[in-house]
Amino acid sequence: MSASSRCLNGLPPSGADGRSPYQRLSQRMLDLSGDRGVLKDVIREGSGELVTPDASVLVKYSGYLEHMDKPFDSNCFRKNPRLMKLGEDITLWGMELGLLSMRRGELARFLFKPTYAYGMLGCPPLIPPNTTVLFEIELLDFLDSAESDKFCALSAEQQDQFPLQKVLKVAATEREFGNYLFRQNRFYDAKVRYKQALLLLHRRSVPLEEQHLVETAKLLVLLNLSFTYLKLERPAVALCYGEQALSIDQKNAKALFRCGQACLLMTEYQKARDFLVRAQKEQPFNHDINNELKKLASYYRDYMGKEKEMCHRMFAPGEHGSTVGEN
Repeated sequence: MSASSRCLNGLPPSGADGRSPYQRLSQRMLDLSGDRGVLKDVIREGSGELVTPDASVLVKYSGYLEHMDKPFDSNCFRKNPRLMKLGEDITLWGMELGLLSMRRGELARFLFKPTYAYGMLGCPPLIPPNTTVLFEIELLDFLDSAESDKFCALSAEQQDQFPLQKVLKVAATEREFGNYLFRQNRFYDAKVRYKQALLLLHRRSVPLEEQHLVETAKLLVLLNLSFTYLKLERPAVALCYGEQALSIDQKNAKALFRCGQACLLMTEYQKARDFLVRAQKEQPFNHDINNELKKLASYYRDYMGKEKEMCHRMFAPGEHGSTVGEN
């Protein structure tokens, strides 16, 4: 809970004028709903555009009852909050209205009257009937998927009618969704989003002078797909996407590194070394690349040791002087 929330909930039940803490707080809050059913107080300003309708939001929130210091509902204890889509995953009308007034990075307090929260019946046993609640909400990020969803539902012929910038924007949105899912360790779902972005970019035919824009966008997606398949423990596919990335930028250190990792997992040590040495040449002081080369050297020593031991067993004399393979 923030210091501002502690101060609010630490107030006495009523002031000298007989008003409750929420009533006194409401006097300096902005009316979002027009009927004072949803009130807002900005604690920290955000930046950028407002949340768009149908967006998916990443928020931290805590809900409080009047005169109570501990929240009745909060997701702040979660390391990775869940991405929630407006109109589907947000159950409180007041919270949805509040989020539509916010910008990335903003922290704000809201008072929701019963009509915009839990109604006349409340939500027993936590929420009493006809209760005004306070929510403190921090908007970490949001992704506008409505435009992307509509565009992806069109046929290839219909998509070709739109300018290239539209395709690039939708592909970037799909990749951002994939990035979020990847951070949540939802690698299979991330892969689906990345592949959708790549499909949009592959479909598009563009003049030569605009080809570099598409190739740049493809490179980012291919690198993400290579990393995702490494996480899915499918190094052969990871190598395939890494090599596609190298066909766009043959000196890309990240692509070389991913290919080296994939080859190492497949015990193709010489190929792994070739890729990693090339990556090191591009970024000599990259900690991850240098560590991977050390790992490769260790694995290769173990591998050679086992090979020598196997050869020794195959050709060592037996207990009675015979060699392996004799009758």
